[in-house]
Amino acid sequence: MPESFDQLLAKVNEIHDLAMAGSVLNWDREVNMPKAGTEARIKQMTTVHKLVHEMSTADEVGELLEAAEADTARADYDSFDASLVREVRRNYDDARKLPSEFVARVTETSGQAHQAWVAARENDDFESYSPWLEQIIGLAQEMAELYGYEDEPYDALLDRFERDTLTATVRSTFDALKAATVPLLDDISASAVDVDDAPLHQPFDVEAQEEFARYAAEAVGYDFDRGHLGTSVHPFSTSFSRYDSRITTRWYPDFLSPSLFGTMHESGHAMYEQGTGPELARTPLARGTSMGFHESQSRMMENMVGRSRGFWSAHYGELRQRFPDQLGNVPLEAFYAAINKVQPSYIRVEADELTYNLHIVLRFELEQDMLNGDLVARDVPEAWNAKSQELLGVTPPTDRDGCLQDVHWTRPSFGYFPTYALGNLYAAQLLEAAKEADPRIAPELHEGQVSALVEWLRENVHRHGKKYPPTELVARATGRELSPDAFVRYARAKFGELYGV
Repeated sequence: MPESFDQLLAKVNEIHDLAMAGSVLNWDREVNMPKAGTEARIKQMTTVHKLVHEMSTADEVGELLEAAEADTARADYDSFDASLVREVRRNYDDARKLPSEFVARVTETSGQAHQAWVAARENDDFESYSPWLEQIIGLAQEMAELYGYEDEPYDALLDRFERDTLTATVRSTFDALKAATVPLLDDISASAVDVDDAPLHQPFDVEAQEEFARYAAEAVGYDFDRGHLGTSVHPFSTSFSRYDSRITTRWYPDFLSPSLFGTMHESGHAMYEQGTGPELARTPLARGTSMGFHESQSRMMENMVGRSRGFWSAHYGELRQRFPDQLGNVPLEAFYAAINKVQPSYIRVEADELTYNLHIVLRFELEQDMLNGDLVARDVPEAWNAKSQELLGVTPPTDRDGCLQDVHWTRPSFGYFPTYALGNLYAAQLLEAAKEADPRIAPELHEGQVSALVEWLRENVHRHGKKYPPTELVARATGRELSPDAFVRYARAKFGELYGV
């Protein structure tokens, strides 16, 4: 290994460690920190983020990078050395486009906006949050200009989360997805089958929910020796290393689904990080390759595994033992139907698999309008409600159930939302490829077991971390570029059988 690469790696490790310290501060803020500590924590996080940015963009890093590029020019494309140099170059060039002052301003404003959002959501008071959203929109517009783009501003921000992906491509993909799935939704609406989800809406002791959530997380492959389950306003996962990848969920005392499937969802995210190759540690390669790919792992474990008949054939008895009064007289098939009921809803994270994608289209379209200056913050509730009615056929009764439900617009993370729907498509395509490649996987899933599937994911997705861009990784793993076809086949098979259409 060339000395120049060793020097670059040492600097990358140092920057990574400081960034992870900042992530710990964020985790603690979301899960443990008392409300009174918010102002001080914002300042602490701003300082750390500013330091990380300054270190990452220093001339010294550029010089080390140039030397390492020269010395690894003949290295194998798949090697750790070549992959790290590629990723550091990309990150360095992008980071140099953002002035330190701007990074500090984003961190401080986002921290204050987050605090305002928590209160606004709790009190269903969008008016109090509107000035903060206006600032977030402004920061997103400024960021798009700093990064630069050829076709449209949204491209610059989308690339942060799904690199080498254009807004026009996502529009085309979403249009094809809608064209294929809307007829299925219409057939389901016209079906004589009436699925009753009342068994999920009963009093469920929160401590018992948490006990089973841990059981379910382990059942889909999450390693608690390297993980932790916490509570937060909005479920999320975060990873400090492959040995410390944490998840959170939220609990409803009268609704089982959010905590249960939220936990499995976040477990999928964390398992991706737990599965990255040990040699990638303390570098930017020890992450998922894109947010779409990351979402594929969470949606696969939440829905394609966690809501499957096979999973509950194996594990429904454990759930019944914890809730005998609520579920003792509910047959397995009735429970399976309840957790897979297709019905338009207000809340994205509680949406069924089919209508979920429409929630994403709603946000995707509104973000573009805000970024382009066609929609100002004060008009977001009205625009949200109109688009919800158009796409989902429902109008949220409150802003808490509408435009205040997501944490994402407390920071200029426009471009993030489309990756959720892309994740559904990646998940279906990966699962289909895995079953074709390994004959053990389908029968194991039928029995509620995931070991062969997780083994295939570890080998074909997780271990690579961020070595390859998503377009390349999906081709390597499945042999073809991303399309909605596998998801449409999966959805038609599952929901066609359930609803007799």
